Amino acid sequence: MSKIEVDQITQQSGTTLTVGGGACKTATVDATTVTLGRSGGTVSLASGATQSGFGRTGTVDWQTGSIKTATFTAANGEGYFCNTTSGEFTVNLPAGSAGAIVSVQDYNNTFDSNKLTITPNGSEKINGGEGDIFLDTEGEGLTLVYVDGTVGWRSIQDSAFADIGSEFLTATGGTITTCGNCKIHTFTGPGTFTVCAISGTVADNTVSYMVVAGGGGGGTSGGGGGAGGFREAKSPITPYTASPLDGYPSAPNRVTVTATSFPITVGGGGAGTSGGKSSGRGTSGTNSIFSTITSAGGGGGGGNGGASGISGGSGGGGSNNSCSPNYLPINGGSGNTPPVSPAQGSAGGNGLPGTACNAGGGGGGATAAGTNSSQPGSFALGGAGGAGATTNITGSPVARSGGGGGGGQPGAAGGTGGGGAGGADGGPGTPSVAGTTNTGGGGGGGGRGSGYGAGAAGGSGIVIIRYKFQ
Repeated sequence: MSKIEVDQITQQSGTTLTVGGGACKTATVDATTVTLGRSGGTVSLASGATQSGFGRTGTVDWQTGSIKTATFTAANGEGYFCNTTSGEFTVNLPAGSAGAIVSVQDYNNTFDSNKLTITPNGSEKINGGEGDIFLDTEGEGLTLVYVDGTVGWRSIQDSAFADIGSEFLTATGGTITTCGNCKIHTFTGPGTFTVCAISGTVADNTVSYMVVAGGGGGGTSGGGGGAGGFREAKSPITPYTASPLDGYPSAPNRVTVTATSFPITVGGGGAGTSGGKSSGRGTSGTNSIFSTITSAGGGGGGGNGGASGISGGSGGGGSNNSCSPNYLPINGGSGNTPPVSPAQGSAGGNGLPGTACNAGGGGGGATAAGTNSSQPGSFALGGAGGAGATTNITGSPVARSGGGGGGGQPGAAGGTGGGGAGGADGGPGTPSVAGTTNTGGGGGGGGRGSGYGAGAAGGSGIVIIRYKFQ
């Protein structure tokens, strides 16, 4: 072995000093202190070369030349400026290995309006919890280091402590009750459903709901009011027995919440009538609204003089007609107006001419149409209100959105679900009954015989929201 001992090697010509024997050779620098480069100079690895043994110092290489605007997969050791001005997107973390590090930063202060989602690889965790985390604070930045399989990626620098992967949805608003692992928010009047934090498990942010509109008022000596529209969707993570009108999982019926406020509108019941020969139709109920879901107010019942029922969530019943057998029936209003799927209600029953001329049709209900008026014997009988829908969204079975009964000689029963009964035999007879408050039931139609009985008011609506909280 040859050995040369020198104190200094100085380049004599050219611009490159080569130390080493080339491919398959190893050059060893053996000293207590080794200095590479000079002040202001650059030390770099050749193209395709790799380094080992140096490690990282808890920092990343920021990719300033590639601002991210759409979903991408991060690489270990890199930091990214993320621009969500045009919309939300996702950063997919790489497969975790001990010491791996990734950073992200709000590029243009838009995370508060369009959040950034951080998704771990496969079943790996973030801060010990499963599922995504969300950056939704203006100007927020986050650095994650992979530790091990127990905690997964750990946030070591974060401008908002809340962004550690909330396991469950939290919210305020309305009257709050619990049923098993679910919270239930009930709104019997206008309010706000405010989502304070969403779950790190995306599916848990799809809530169950029931939205019932106000029922229609009954008409004078005529038809029962139609029930308020009934709409429901049951998320699979909130187990209960839903009504036959469960619209899940159809996209238009599915509501996935974000951390924001949702104004709640609870529809009022439509007014009844004052009675008397000149008094006519009942007034339709008003809409109830939650997020993208609108239930239509029930149609008012037809009134004295041959007025048809009004269309709505469920249609109002048609009024009585002349006692001449040559007159045509007075139709009930159409239900499911405007149309949605599943249908939010049914049509009102008809008021028939001829021998049944002194009675009105029943208002439509959520699951059944109102019945036509009839004359099974000596007296004209109002049509029964259509049946409502029963759901266990609150933890026990409750029927809502029943149609109002038609008035007659005697009047008919309201539909199950809060529909009011029809009045009997005009002024001196039994008065019509209002729809039940917060059920969306239709009001009963006024009786008709020796007088022109007043129609009753429809019942107000209700909005109920249910989600998993533990």
